[in-house]
Amino acid sequence: MSPEWLLADGRPFVDGLVLSHPEQRERLLRVCPEAEKAAVLAGDPCFDRMLAARPYRERFRRALGVRRGQRLIVLNSTWNPEGLFGNGGEQDVLPSLLPRIAAELPADDYRLAAVLHPNIWYGHGPGQIRMWLDRARRSGLALIDPVRAWRQALLAADVVLGDFGAVSYYAAALGIPVLLAAAGEDRLDPEAPLAAFVRDAPRLDPHAPLRDQLVELLARHRPLAGPAEYTTSAPGASAELLRRHFYTLLDLPRPATPALLEPLPLPPHDPPRRTNPLDVRTQVRGTDVMIERSTGHPYDAAGETHRAVHEDTRDPGDLATADVIWRDGPPDDPCLGGPDEWTAEILHRHPHCALAAYVSGPDRCTVRTRHLGVFRLSAGPGADADPAAYASALHAWLVRGGEVPPGGATLRVHAAGGVHPVVCTR
Repeated sequence: MSPEWLLADGRPFVDGLVLSHPEQRERLLRVCPEAEKAAVLAGDPCFDRMLAARPYRERFRRALGVRRGQRLIVLNSTWNPEGLFGNGGEQDVLPSLLPRIAAELPADDYRLAAVLHPNIWYGHGPGQIRMWLDRARRSGLALIDPVRAWRQALLAADVVLGDFGAVSYYAAALGIPVLLAAAGEDRLDPEAPLAAFVRDAPRLDPHAPLRDQLVELLARHRPLAGPAEYTTSAPGASAELLRRHFYTLLDLPRPATPALLEPLPLPPHDPPRRTNPLDVRTQVRGTDVMIERSTGHPYDAAGETHRAVHEDTRDPGDLATADVIWRDGPPDDPCLGGPDEWTAEILHRHPHCALAAYVSGPDRCTVRTRHLGVFRLSAGPGADADPAAYASALHAWLVRGGEVPPGGATLRVHAAGGVHPVVCTR
């Protein structure tokens, strides 16, 4: 809000300058009183759509493939050289942050998504954005539609890791924990509520362990009062207020029907697809298998390890050293020949591989071991983890001497802070 943005020849060039809160009108009076007569208090339709869609949070999480116990981390960046998706300068933490996120946050505990300002997509082009984020995407990062789906991703989030843009402020207004990776305080009006939020919000330490910071953020989170108060002074009423202004400008009577906003649609199903090799750490105690999978191996990690690789890995050499190879597909895929044929082909082609897993649904897979034959793994009551993790858990259990009796066995796979019973049958 400044004269160079609001005035032409000393007068406002708009018929209505929509403000969402009286605080904005007070600042407008201080910095550009000439534009005050065009100001219209009409709430925030974007925020109202999110408020209306809050009951569907679990649907939005399922659309992103977030499983029970997983935390959804949404990275967001505004369109600014000092934003999280910045210009690559000395203060740009993103290039080093992305690989660390995939390495330090276990794949079964965390789901990652990125919301980038539409101008980032427009300025660089979708191909360039996808190229820059290719490795992160192969580690499971979802790229969110910047126009049609970012609000739904925000509602689904457990943590927002972002900057001084509107998405972070909306997240805080919704009560979602926010960790700032780029503050950009010099870009903000120091009197604006957004600047106060940036000063008060927790900051990311790019040199400290990420997982510890996220755990601490979630444990200590208390919603900040400012964003919830200042985002809108008329929650749920923006459609009616805007329509009233529009019809006043048109000098027409308002319709008798209610003014309503379009509900947020359910985005297409977009589960994670991890084709980067995963380091798998396991601890086996009887039929209980503790498992953590990530694209890196923390130096202080406990337990035994093996390597699990998706067949579509970028580097074919990864398959030569994989202990477990898996892929996803329908059970009757004519190109792959189905689970039994594909698993036999994998073990024949890759002599180092001990177990091949064909994931044919969100709760089941078929595995073939080199010496024990074929097993079917299916989620038991209350289980909700990646079937590829079930396959790695079975591999670890068999290596430690586990045996599947003729009637089958049930493994208790520990992941994402819960226990997932997995039924293993021949």
